[in-house]
Amino acid sequence: MPQHLFRLDSSRPFTDQEKTGHNRWHPEVPPVATVKPGDSFRVDCREWFDGAIRNDDSADDIRDAPVSKVHALSGPFAIEGAEPGDLLIVDILDVGPIPQEDSGPLAGQGWGYTGIFAKQNGGSFLVDQFPDAYKAIWDFSGQTATSRHVPGVSFTGIIHPGLMGTAPSADLLARWNAREQALIDTDPHRLPPLALPPEPQDAILGTLSGDAHDRVAAEAARTAPPRENGGNQDIKNLTRGTRIFYPVYVIGANFSVGDLHFSQGDGEITFCGGIEMGGFLDLHVDLIKGGMETYGVTENAIFMPGNTDPQYAEWISFSGTSVTLDGEQRYLDSQLAYQRACLHAIDYLSKFGYSPEQAYLLLGAAPVEGRFSGVVDIPNSCATIYIPTAIFDIDVRPSASGPAQIDPGIGAPRSSF
Repeated sequence: MPQHLFRLDSSRPFTDQEKTGHNRWHPEVPPVATVKPGDSFRVDCREWFDGAIRNDDSADDIRDAPVSKVHALSGPFAIEGAEPGDLLIVDILDVGPIPQEDSGPLAGQGWGYTGIFAKQNGGSFLVDQFPDAYKAIWDFSGQTATSRHVPGVSFTGIIHPGLMGTAPSADLLARWNAREQALIDTDPHRLPPLALPPEPQDAILGTLSGDAHDRVAAEAARTAPPRENGGNQDIKNLTRGTRIFYPVYVIGANFSVGDLHFSQGDGEITFCGGIEMGGFLDLHVDLIKGGMETYGVTENAIFMPGNTDPQYAEWISFSGTSVTLDGEQRYLDSQLAYQRACLHAIDYLSKFGYSPEQAYLLLGAAPVEGRFSGVVDIPNSCATIYIPTAIFDIDVRPSASGPAQIDPGIGAPRSSF
C-alpha cells in the first residue's frame, strides 16, 4: 500500500481529525502534506456531507442537508517544484469504499445513498418536475449495488471521485467570484439560486484560524461547480487507471480530492445523483514543467479515462429535443434536450411499475450514458440517454406482450418543506 498521507477516523467528524481538510477553494488554504513528483500515496475521503445522511427510510436528512458544509475535501497536497504554468499529472491507482468495513453508520461502510434535492435546498436537474426531497439507500456487495428503495435492479459501480482539482490563484479566484456574483445579480431571489457566493458560515480552511480564517472565509469559493481548476466535474469514468492533467495556478499546485461515488449516471442529474460514500484513493503524481503553454491548456483539465468500466453490451436509449413541456421552441438548447430525454426515460420506466421518483433516482445512480447527439440542426438540439438493459431483473425492451411489472416495494422516501 502507498504511504497513507491523509487518514480519517470513521468515528470522528471531519473537523476532529489528525489533519484538517477544507471545503472551500482559496490559494491560502495550507497544505496538509508535501509530496514529490513520482510519489504515490493514499488519501482517505469523507463523504461530502460528513455523515449527515443516514441509512434509513426517511428523506428528511436530504431535505435538511447542510449545503453550506460541502464538500469535505482531503488536502490540499503540495507538489514539490510545481509552479504556475505547469501541468500536474494525477494517476488514480485505486479507489474504493471505506476499507475493511462492511457495515456502519457512515456512507461507504457497506452502503451509500442517492438524493433528489428539494427545490428550496439545492434543487436538481429536473427540479420543476421533482420539487421535493427523495432518497435511495444502496447496499454494496463487492462491486454490485442494489437498493430496497429501487427494487428490481442491480449494477456494477464505476467507483470514482466526483471532485478533484488544484487551488486557484488569487486572480483566478477573484474572477470566479466576480462573474458568479454578476450572474446571481440577474435574479437574486431565484430558487434554486443561480450560483453560490462565498459563505463564511461552516467554512473549513485547514489549519487557518483567527483573523486569517475570517478573511479567507469571506473570499473563498464554494466547491459546488466545476471550474478552470477541475473541481466538481462528476465525471463517472474517472476510475482506476485514469490519468488527469490539471493546470497549476499556485506554487505547489495544492491538489485536493473528495466526493467519492460508488456509481453515477452521466450528469449526476438528481444533484446528489451519484451513490455517495466515503472511501480511499491511491494516487500517483508527476509534473510537466511549462505544460500549460506547451499544450495550450489555460482553463481546463485533460483526461485519459481508465479502462475498468463494466462492459454492458445492450442498451435502451431515449432521445429529447429542445422543446419545452409547454411546447415552446428553444434554439439548440442541449441542456433542455437532455432534460427531455431523461423525462422520456422516466415516463417509460414508470410503465413497468416504478414510480417516477424511483426511475429518477435510478438514472442518477446507475451507469447510464448521456450524449449530446445533435447540436447543429436548427432549431433543435438532440440529446440521448442510454440505459444498460442488463441492470434490470425484467426485460424492459418494448414488445407486443406489453411491459412486465416489478414490485416497487416500499418506494423512495419523500420529504417536503
